[in-house]
Amino acid sequence: MRINPLKPEELSPDLRFVHDEISALITSSQSQVKMVADDGALLGPFAPMLHYPQFGVPALSFLRTLDIHATLDKSVREVAILTVGAAYGARFELYAHQIMAEAFGLSADTIASLAAGGIPYGLNQQEFTAHSIAACLLNGRIVPDSAYNHAIQLFGADGLAELFFLIGGYSLIAVILNGFDMPAPERSA
Repeated sequence: MRINPLKPEELSPDLRFVHDEISALITSSQSQVKMVADDGALLGPFAPMLHYPQFGVPALSFLRTLDIHATLDKSVREVAILTVGAAYGARFELYAHQIMAEAFGLSADTIASLAAGGIPYGLNQQEFTAHSIAACLLNGRIVPDSAYNHAIQLFGADGLAELFFLIGGYSLIAVILNGFDMPAPERSA
Protein backbone atom coordinates (compact mmCIF):
# COMPACT_ATOMS: atom_id res chain seq x y z
CA MET A 1 0.00 0.00 0.00
CA ARG A 2 1.51 3.24 -1.15
CA ILE A 3 -0.86 5.62 0.61
CA ASN A 4 -2.81 5.27 3.81
CA PRO A 5 -6.57 5.65 4.05
CA LEU A 6 -7.55 9.04 5.48
CA LYS A 7 -9.42 9.20 8.76
CA PRO A 8 -12.56 11.33 8.57
CA GLU A 9 -11.19 13.89 11.04
CA GLU A 10 -8.16 14.48 8.77
CA LEU A 11 -10.32 15.71 5.90
CA SER A 12 -11.32 19.24 4.94
CA PRO A 13 -15.03 19.99 5.37
CA ASP A 14 -15.66 19.52 1.63
CA LEU A 15 -13.86 16.20 1.54
CA ARG A 16 -15.50 15.11 4.78
CA PHE A 17 -18.86 15.63 3.06
CA VAL A 18 -17.71 13.41 0.14
CA HIS A 19 -16.39 10.82 2.59
CA ASP A 20 -19.65 10.76 4.53
CA GLU A 21 -21.72 10.46 1.34
CA ILE A 22 -19.61 7.52 0.14
CA SER A 23 -19.72 5.89 3.54
CA ALA A 24 -23.52 6.13 3.72
CA LEU A 25 -23.92 4.83 0.18
CA ILE A 26 -21.67 1.81 0.54
CA THR A 27 -23.03 0.98 3.98
CA SER A 28 -26.54 0.79 2.55
CA SER A 29 -25.81 -0.84 -0.81
CA GLN A 30 -22.75 -3.02 -0.15
CA SER A 31 -22.84 -3.73 3.55
CA GLN A 32 -21.44 -7.23 2.99
CA VAL A 33 -18.12 -5.75 1.87
CA LYS A 34 -15.67 -4.18 4.33
CA MET A 35 -14.98 -0.77 2.81
CA VAL A 36 -14.68 1.27 6.00
CA ALA A 37 -11.87 0.72 8.51
CA ASP A 38 -12.52 0.63 12.23
CA ASP A 39 -11.31 4.24 12.47
CA GLY A 40 -13.85 5.34 9.81
CA ALA A 41 -11.34 5.66 6.95
CA LEU A 42 -12.59 4.52 3.55
CA LEU A 43 -10.70 1.59 2.04
CA GLY A 44 -9.99 0.40 -1.49
CA PRO A 45 -10.23 2.94 -4.31
CA PHE A 46 -11.74 5.57 -2.04
CA ALA A 47 -8.46 6.29 -0.23
CA PRO A 48 -6.61 7.45 -3.38
CA MET A 49 -9.71 9.29 -4.56
CA LEU A 50 -9.79 11.31 -1.34
CA HIS A 51 -6.01 11.86 -1.39
CA TYR A 52 -6.30 13.31 -4.90
CA PRO A 53 -9.80 14.80 -5.02
CA GLN A 54 -9.15 16.81 -8.19
CA PHE A 55 -9.17 13.43 -9.99
CA GLY A 56 -11.00 11.23 -7.50
CA VAL A 57 -14.19 13.22 -7.04
CA PRO A 58 -14.95 13.41 -10.80
CA ALA A 59 -14.16 9.69 -11.07
CA LEU A 60 -16.55 8.98 -8.21
CA SER A 61 -19.21 11.04 -9.90
CA PHE A 62 -18.82 9.01 -13.10
CA LEU A 63 -18.95 5.71 -11.21
CA ARG A 64 -22.01 6.83 -9.28
CA THR A 65 -23.70 7.67 -12.57
CA LEU A 66 -23.10 4.08 -13.70
CA ASP A 67 -25.04 2.90 -10.65
CA ILE A 68 -27.83 5.48 -10.83
CA HIS A 69 -28.61 4.69 -14.46
CA ALA A 70 -28.00 0.93 -14.29
CA THR A 71 -30.40 -1.17 -16.33
CA LEU A 72 -28.37 -4.35 -16.75
CA ASP A 73 -29.14 -7.25 -14.46
CA LYS A 74 -26.94 -7.21 -11.36
CA SER A 75 -25.47 -10.63 -12.15
CA VAL A 76 -24.52 -9.41 -15.65
CA ARG A 77 -22.81 -6.37 -14.12
CA GLU A 78 -20.92 -8.54 -11.62
CA VAL A 79 -19.74 -10.92 -14.37
CA ALA A 80 -18.33 -7.94 -16.28
CA ILE A 81 -16.73 -6.41 -13.16
CA LEU A 82 -15.12 -9.71 -12.11
CA THR A 83 -13.80 -10.16 -15.65
CA VAL A 84 -12.19 -6.72 -15.39
CA GLY A 85 -10.84 -7.34 -11.90
CA ALA A 86 -9.30 -10.65 -12.95
CA ALA A 87 -7.70 -9.16 -16.07
CA TYR A 88 -5.96 -6.52 -13.95
CA GLY A 89 -5.40 -8.69 -10.86
CA ALA A 90 -6.99 -5.89 -8.81
CA ARG A 91 -7.16 -7.41 -5.34
CA PHE A 92 -9.71 -5.08 -3.78
CA GLU A 93 -11.98 -5.13 -6.83
CA LEU A 94 -11.95 -8.93 -6.85
CA TYR A 95 -12.50 -9.07 -3.09
CA ALA A 96 -15.52 -6.74 -3.17
CA HIS A 97 -17.16 -8.10 -6.29
CA GLN A 98 -16.78 -11.76 -5.40
CA ILE A 99 -18.89 -10.92 -2.35
CA MET A 100 -21.39 -8.89 -4.38
CA ALA A 101 -21.62 -11.58 -7.10
CA GLU A 102 -22.50 -14.11 -4.43
CA ALA A 103 -25.13 -11.75 -3.02
CA PHE A 104 -26.68 -11.45 -6.51
CA GLY A 105 -26.91 -15.21 -6.97
CA LEU A 106 -23.85 -16.24 -8.96
CA SER A 107 -22.60 -19.69 -7.98
CA ALA A 108 -19.34 -20.23 -6.10
CA ASP A 109 -17.93 -22.11 -9.13
CA THR A 110 -18.80 -19.24 -11.47
CA ILE A 111 -17.32 -16.63 -9.15
CA ALA A 112 -14.11 -18.63 -8.64
CA SER A 113 -13.69 -19.15 -12.38
CA LEU A 114 -14.26 -15.47 -13.20
CA ALA A 115 -11.89 -14.33 -10.43
CA ALA A 116 -9.22 -16.66 -11.81
CA GLY A 117 -9.65 -15.20 -15.29
CA GLY A 118 -11.47 -18.22 -16.69
CA ILE A 119 -14.65 -18.74 -18.66
CA PRO A 120 -17.14 -20.33 -16.28
CA TYR A 121 -19.79 -22.87 -17.23
CA GLY A 122 -23.40 -22.15 -16.45
CA LEU A 123 -23.60 -18.48 -17.38
CA ASN A 124 -26.86 -17.39 -18.96
CA GLN A 125 -26.75 -15.80 -22.42
CA GLN A 126 -26.50 -12.22 -21.14
CA GLU A 127 -23.83 -13.07 -18.57
CA PHE A 128 -21.76 -14.99 -21.15
CA THR A 129 -22.04 -12.14 -23.63
CA ALA A 130 -21.00 -9.58 -21.00
CA HIS A 131 -17.97 -11.73 -20.16
CA SER A 132 -17.05 -12.14 -23.85
CA ILE A 133 -17.37 -8.42 -24.59
CA ALA A 134 -15.32 -7.51 -21.49
CA ALA A 135 -12.62 -10.06 -22.34
CA CYS A 136 -12.41 -8.76 -25.89
CA LEU A 137 -12.01 -5.15 -24.78
CA LEU A 138 -9.56 -6.04 -22.02
CA ASN A 139 -7.40 -7.76 -24.62
CA GLY A 140 -7.22 -4.47 -26.50
CA ARG A 141 -9.42 -5.56 -29.38
CA ILE A 142 -12.36 -3.97 -31.17
CA VAL A 143 -15.61 -5.83 -30.51
CA PRO A 144 -16.38 -7.78 -33.71
CA ASP A 145 -19.55 -6.83 -35.56
CA SER A 146 -21.11 -10.23 -34.88
CA ALA A 147 -20.57 -9.85 -31.12
CA TYR A 148 -21.69 -6.23 -31.16
CA ASN A 149 -24.89 -7.04 -33.08
CA HIS A 150 -25.65 -9.99 -30.81
CA ALA A 151 -25.16 -7.82 -27.74
CA ILE A 152 -27.47 -5.15 -29.19
CA GLN A 153 -30.15 -7.82 -29.55
CA LEU A 154 -29.65 -8.95 -25.95
CA PHE A 155 -29.18 -5.63 -24.17
CA GLY A 156 -30.39 -2.96 -26.58
CA ALA A 157 -28.21 -0.02 -27.61
CA ASP A 158 -28.44 1.68 -24.21
CA GLY A 159 -27.69 -1.54 -22.34
CA LEU A 160 -24.64 -2.24 -24.46
CA ALA A 161 -23.42 1.33 -23.99
CA GLU A 162 -23.88 0.83 -20.24
CA LEU A 163 -21.78 -2.35 -20.46
CA PHE A 164 -18.97 -0.53 -22.31
CA PHE A 165 -18.93 2.31 -19.76
CA LEU A 166 -19.10 -0.20 -16.87
CA ILE A 167 -16.07 -2.08 -18.24
CA GLY A 168 -14.24 1.23 -18.69
CA GLY A 169 -15.22 2.47 -15.23
CA TYR A 170 -14.06 -0.65 -13.45
CA SER A 171 -10.88 -0.67 -15.52
CA LEU A 172 -10.26 2.82 -14.10
CA ILE A 173 -10.85 1.50 -10.58
CA ALA A 174 -8.50 -1.43 -11.18
CA VAL A 175 -5.74 0.87 -12.44
CA ILE A 176 -6.12 3.13 -9.40
CA LEU A 177 -6.09 0.15 -7.04
CA ASN A 178 -3.02 -1.38 -8.68
CA GLY A 179 -1.15 1.90 -9.09
CA PHE A 180 -1.47 2.65 -5.39
CA ASP A 181 -1.13 -1.06 -4.45
CA MET A 182 -4.33 -0.98 -2.40
CA PRO A 183 -4.89 -4.28 -0.59
CA ALA A 184 -8.06 -6.18 0.03
CA PRO A 185 -9.15 -6.73 3.63
CA GLU A 186 -8.75 -10.20 5.01
CA ARG A 187 -11.87 -12.19 4.26
CA SER A 188 -13.19 -14.56 6.87
CA ALA A 189 -14.07 -18.06 5.71
